[in-house]
Amino acid sequence: MNFFSVLAVVAFLLTGHATAQSPRVRKVEPVALPVLVDSNSPAYWWEGQFHIIQSSGVSLLATGANQFFLHQGEVTPVVTEPWENQPMWIESTWVDGNGTVWAWYHHEPSVCPNGLTVPEIGALVSIDGGRSFTDLGIVLVSGDPADCDSKNGFFAGGHGDFSVIFDEDSGYFYFLFTNYGGELASQGVAMARIAIDHLPDPAGAVFKYHQGEWTSPGLGGPVTPVFPAKVSWQSERTDSHWGPSVHWNYYRNSYVLLMSRACCAPRWPQEGVYISFSTDLSQPEAWSAPSRILSAAEIGYTPGWYPQVLGMNFGDTDTLAGQTARLYIKGISQWEIEF
Repeated sequence: MNFFSVLAVVAFLLTGHATAQSPRVRKVEPVALPVLVDSNSPAYWWEGQFHIIQSSGVSLLATGANQFFLHQGEVTPVVTEPWENQPMWIESTWVDGNGTVWAWYHHEPSVCPNGLTVPEIGALVSIDGGRSFTDLGIVLVSGDPADCDSKNGFFAGGHGDFSVIFDEDSGYFYFLFTNYGGELASQGVAMARIAIDHLPDPAGAVFKYHQGEWTSPGLGGPVTPVFPAKVSWQSERTDSHWGPSVHWNYYRNSYVLLMSRACCAPRWPQEGVYISFSTDLSQPEAWSAPSRILSAAEIGYTPGWYPQVLGMNFGDTDTLAGQTARLYIKGISQWEIEF
């Protein structure tokens, strides 16, 4: 074993994950997506054009040659039928070999008299490149009662602020989402999955990860968080990771997860952006311990939520990237991230 290998082993023993996992984040010329965003912004390629959906209760579609050349004047509202699960934030997409666009959304039903909501996650499908979608219904719902006395400023519980990625080897789509309710031990970033054969009829076919098994019902079942909250989301001083955005990094040959951390006051002030790595989505315990790559001060604007990458090569998206990608936070990229 050479000197550098010894250093890597020592670092692993001291920190729990190798220093080689830490990417380099550097400032670059800023780029902004066309419209205001309030969620992850899923990207995909359809008929040779780059597509990205941005949401702030209403979802808008922008297209162009790539992320740097979007047609600014051609941002169009996404039509969804039926209309009942509004408002919605479309947060993840996947295009199959036939050009069908499958998508998943965050929905906030009106629940509490004080305006707090309990988010749910639903599924969509489009045959026209994402200009219009058919709503396939809600697929992930918390089984915990709403706590309308929650002090975080937004949610009384629920599942939301998520991303979805396809594992071709297993044939499963994996959800990484935030659980905002129930006992403290169940709060934080959790996981669920659905088999590809069930995409057309997903209600009841999504199962959450709970106590080492993928058998907890998506509609009302309990969860075991991958990254547990330290302080409850019902507290004024919430301390938890949230808003996961996952991609497959073909340079590293691993999955990469970005998350925000809310700490430690009402309305989720951003403490920083964190990163984690895994090579096996079926084993939630395999994610590395989150490490911070940007502080709130380094981000430089508020709220500095919704970190995600957009890969820079043809075919790259928010769920597929290589050695270098643009790092976006709330739709603005001032950074490249190099793995």
